[in-house]
Amino acid sequence: MNLLNLPCFVPKISQRNGKRFIFDPIRRKHVALTPEEWVRQHFVNYLITEKGYPKELLANEVTVSLNSQTRRCDTVVYDSGLKPLAIIEYKAPDVRITQEVFEQIARYNISLHVGCLLISNGREHYGCRIDYADDATYTYLNEIPSYHELIGLQL
Repeated sequence: MNLLNLPCFVPKISQRNGKRFIFDPIRRKHVALTPEEWVRQHFVNYLITEKGYPKELLANEVTVSLNSQTRRCDTVVYDSGLKPLAIIEYKAPDVRITQEVFEQIARYNISLHVGCLLISNGREHYGCRIDYADDATYTYLNEIPSYHELIGLQL
């Protein structure tokens, strides 16, 4: 798989009927090993081991309704009261992170109204804080916040 700008870890990989799968500890099951899933598992591991995110407060593939359509957020981070704090969008390592990607995650946020958006393709990672008191302006973050810092970003 692709080299990433994330700490190394050894994921649980399996193979069935010629297809590769990776164990997702959040969903507690093996899922198809795609380049995007490779990024997700490494990024989630980074959040848990390096940034102090509680595994129990992360959810992968969260369904949201948007204009009568069903969409899926790649990962949602919650507080201890299960209020959504952040949405995370993953792209494959060879996919550039563009304005279109930010617009995609911002659309998902119409439903969840979180205070932080995070995007990663495994090589580049971006985060922004949303200030709802100031007409929902975006402030880009210098780094991915720790869980404690994420709590502090909420309004």
